[in-house]
Amino acid sequence: MAARELPVIAGVILIIAMLIIPFPTWLLSFLIICNISLALLVLLISMNMKEPLQFSVFPSLLLLLTLFRLGLNISTTRSILSKGNAGGVIETFGSFVVGGNIVVGLVVFLILIIIQFIVITKGAERVAEVAARFTLDAMPGKQMSIDADLNAGMISDQEARIRREKVSREADFYGAMDGASKFVKGDAIASIVIVIINLIFGIIIGMTQMGLAISDAASQFSLMTVGDGIVSQVPALLISTATGIMVTRAASDGNLGQDVMAQLLSYPMMLYMAGGTIFLLGLFTPIHDLLTIPVSAALAIGGYQLQQVPKKADKAGDVAEEEIQPEEMKSPESVMSLLDIDPIEFEFGYGLIPLVETSQGGDLLDRIVMIRRQLAIELGIVIPVVRIRDNIQLQPNEYRLKIKGNELARGELLLDHFLAMTPGEDDGAINGIATVEPAFGLPAKWITEEQKEQAEMMGYTVVDPPTVVSTHITETIRSNAYELLGRQETKGLIDHLKESNPVLVEEVTPNPLSVGEIQKVLSNLLKEHVSIRNLPAIFETLADYGKLSTDTDLLTEYVRQSLARQITEQYTTAGDNLKVITVSGKVEKLIADSIQQTEHGNYLSLDPAISQKIIESVTEQVDKVSMTGSAPVLLCSPAVRMYLRQMTERYFPQVPVLSYNELEANVEVQSIGLVNIE
Repeated sequence: MAARELPVIAGVILIIAMLIIPFPTWLLSFLIICNISLALLVLLISMNMKEPLQFSVFPSLLLLLTLFRLGLNISTTRSILSKGNAGGVIETFGSFVVGGNIVVGLVVFLILIIIQFIVITKGAERVAEVAARFTLDAMPGKQMSIDADLNAGMISDQEARIRREKVSREADFYGAMDGASKFVKGDAIASIVIVIINLIFGIIIGMTQMGLAISDAASQFSLMTVGDGIVSQVPALLISTATGIMVTRAASDGNLGQDVMAQLLSYPMMLYMAGGTIFLLGLFTPIHDLLTIPVSAALAIGGYQLQQVPKKADKAGDVAEEEIQPEEMKSPESVMSLLDIDPIEFEFGYGLIPLVETSQGGDLLDRIVMIRRQLAIELGIVIPVVRIRDNIQLQPNEYRLKIKGNELARGELLLDHFLAMTPGEDDGAINGIATVEPAFGLPAKWITEEQKEQAEMMGYTVVDPPTVVSTHITETIRSNAYELLGRQETKGLIDHLKESNPVLVEEVTPNPLSVGEIQKVLSNLLKEHVSIRNLPAIFETLADYGKLSTDTDLLTEYVRQSLARQITEQYTTAGDNLKVITVSGKVEKLIADSIQQTEHGNYLSLDPAISQKIIESVTEQVDKVSMTGSAPVLLCSPAVRMYLRQMTERYFPQVPVLSYNELEANVEVQSIGLVNIE
């Protein structure tokens, strides 16, 4: 517990003590002064904050101060009724502040109650209630706005997280203020009741127990009661005013004093009009001119001075801008910023603006948010923010996707059409604009909305343009996710894993494996569409084999074998066997005999003619399997899997190459093809 927290805890204990233990009058006087000081401090802080969240503890503080004030009321009431004395502060407020006149004191007390209860508290309560309701209603819109800015690349992930937390804290704050404003209202009611009790029972006790005459008892206890009421209502009024300021304060760049002066004096002509009105008021009414002329003159002079400020500021701004612009052009930062490359860019022609513009019903920004979340779950990496921008160099209906500045995908959309993909051979029953589905390269047609229902009845798969482009983006990012995983991103994944598995991470990095070596292993897995979400299992394997070898390709093979269950589930469905294309022993022996070992790692040195024959055999078997409607999978021994994948990835990047050790023992494997050469 920090030392600065002790006063708060001591204050709470003091409040409890005041409810039970009689305090001496000198201590009560000291606590009353502290109460007034705290109320004044809270009021000044509420005036000098720029936005309510800078004083987010206010609802809880309001409750504590209200309890403190009520505890003082109980203590002073106990002292007044038991001793007929409440201390010097209360006597001063009862005699000096109201001039010793009971009637004046009661009137002042009632005015304070009316101001606090009817004017400030009631208004603040209503504003707090409306603000809480509107803030909660606006939360979804604010969250969508943050997601849109994030997808557009206007803010970073960290900035988006901060803004989301702020939106959540605002909702919590205004909800708490809605309830906290009831404290002030209840405090005002309690003050009236306490004054009535002190006045009535004070007179009775003075007559019965102290033997005072009714006039003496009324005079003595009335002054103390009025003093007690006023001395408690002054800080209560300050706190209720602070409450009103808190709930009516809108976020701005300055505090209350700055905003009031800046906005109240922002119209110089209004000062002229106000000054002229005051001057005429003194001229045509009995009000003395000595009162009106100085005020009207001050308003007129103030208006003139304010009119001169913008002119001076414009001149200074022009000079500063002329000086700054050449300096900016000369600075290296103006050139260095041009070297930055966005990880992912989505560019589109002006005809596709409705896809992005929410006012026109576009939801591509929301779809990209869901794509990033889906791929994070599926692949185990955080996909960077997608920078979205229009490009007049593209055709109106054209778009393209770039990763690290390189174009990887391009397509064309017809926003007023639907894309229909035939389930088999196209019989020409549906007329449309022939095209190719961009994500998977399937033959398709653009059809009108009137043809949509007919196409669906005939078995066509019909999708709208936003779905077409979002599917294309998803598949492109999924296929090239390994390019997005650099050392910095790998370091982030390692730091995240270290929070839950510190011992495991320390055993792997920085020794025996560096961040760069871990990045290469993870990138190898992503390149073959193996999710790295199970990072603990990957690091367990690296901890076991990293001390034996730092060859990242070999370590990748060990990791793949440890992820056998995951890989098996990826290519098989429940209750189904795995149909594969196996590799003959002859081909495997040719590959194994051609592996060259060097101090920098192993590589395949196979005769080009033999390599060409193997590729031709693989092509033949893949085509046969594809015609049956099954997804082709190559299966070979662990010793040659890596090298067979290197041979085939250029020709068949989507065909997975698995080894026997990467399959669960209980999976049923059915060979439907054989890679062999004569």
